[in-house]
Amino acid sequence: MTTQALVKFAGVQKTYDGTVLVVRELNLDIQRGEFLSLLGPSGSGKTTTLMMLAGFESPTSGEIFLNGIPITKTPPHKRNFGMVFQNYALFPHMSVADNVAYPLTVRKVPKAEREARVLRAMDMVQLGSMGERYPSQLSGGQQQRVALARALVFDPQLVLMDEPLGALDKQLREHMQLELKALHQKLGLTFVYVTHDQSEALTMSDRVAVFNDGGIQQIDSVDRLYETPSNRFVAGFVGDNTALDGKVVALHGNQCEVALADGTRLLGSNINQAALGAAVQACIRPERIQVLPAAESKGPNFVNALVQDVIYFGDHLRLRCSTAGQPEATVKIGLTGATTPQAGSSVCLHLPTEHLRVYA
Repeated sequence: MTTQALVKFAGVQKTYDGTVLVVRELNLDIQRGEFLSLLGPSGSGKTTTLMMLAGFESPTSGEIFLNGIPITKTPPHKRNFGMVFQNYALFPHMSVADNVAYPLTVRKVPKAEREARVLRAMDMVQLGSMGERYPSQLSGGQQQRVALARALVFDPQLVLMDEPLGALDKQLREHMQLELKALHQKLGLTFVYVTHDQSEALTMSDRVAVFNDGGIQQIDSVDRLYETPSNRFVAGFVGDNTALDGKVVALHGNQCEVALADGTRLLGSNINQAALGAAVQACIRPERIQVLPAAESKGPNFVNALVQDVIYFGDHLRLRCSTAGQPEATVKIGLTGATTPQAGSSVCLHLPTEHLRVYA
C-alpha cells in the first residue's frame, strides 16, 4: 500500500511571456516528513517551483495538490505553510518576540496561547532569552533563527525555504545546515528547501531534485545522486567530476568500451545506452581515480597524464592533470599517501570500471 504524497505537482508548467517555459511539465511528489531540496543553477526553475507551491505564483497549466486536494487557486495565507527567505524579511520596528508572534497575531490566536507558542518556537531555535531585542541587535545567524522560529510558530504542515543561508559566511552557514537538519529530524515536519549549493543540498536532504532548463533531471537520495548520476548534467553539477571525451567502439551488455583521441581504451557503465560510434563522455568522481607511477600504465582504464598543479585542501590534495587532447582532469588523493606526485611529473591514472560512467 502506497502512502499518498503530501504535495503533488501534476503536469505543472509556468511561463511569464507566453513563449518561454520557466517550468516545463513538472511532475513531483513530496512525501510527508521528508527534507527535499530543489537544487539547480540560476534560471533552472527551482525558485519558481517553490513560489508556485507557496502560492505567490500561479501555474500556467497543470495542478498542485495538497493531501489530494487542488490548491492552485488557494491564496498563500490559507495554505498553512511556513516560509523562510534569504533576506529573513523581519520587521525592524518589532521586537524578536513580536516578529515571531506575527503569524499568530494575524490568525487572532489568544494572547496567553500566543505567548506560550512564541516561547516554544524560540526555544526550538535556541533564542529563548532574546525576545526583547530588535533585529538590528542580532547577528545574521540569529536573525535567520528568528525567521525560522516565525515560520514554525503556527505549526505549519510544510516549511518552505528559499536559500535562507545564502547571506551567511561559510563557517556559520555550515553550522546552520547541521542545526536545520537536526531540527527537521526532531520536529518531523516536511521541509522544501531551494539552493544552488550542491554541498548544502547533500548535507541536509533526504532527497534532492536536480533542476535544469525548467525540469527535473534527477530526483534521488543524496548517496544515489552522487554515486549514480543519471545524465551528464547531474554528473557535472553535483559534486566534482572528471570527464574524458571519446567514442563508443564496443558494446558489452550494460557496459561499453570508449576510445579516446590518443587511442586509450576505457570500459565503463553505459548509462544512456549510447550506440556504437556515438560521441560520449566518460565520467568519474575525482576521489575514485588511483594515481600510479607512469611506468605502471597497462591495459584499459589506464590514462597517461602530466601533473600540472598540486593544491592543498586541508583534508586532501587535489591534482590538476593534463591528458592528451582532453579537458583538464581533477584527481583527489588523501594526505596519508607514501609519496605525493609533484607538479611536472608524469603519472598514470587508473579509472576503475565500476566507478566509470559513460554518458551519451
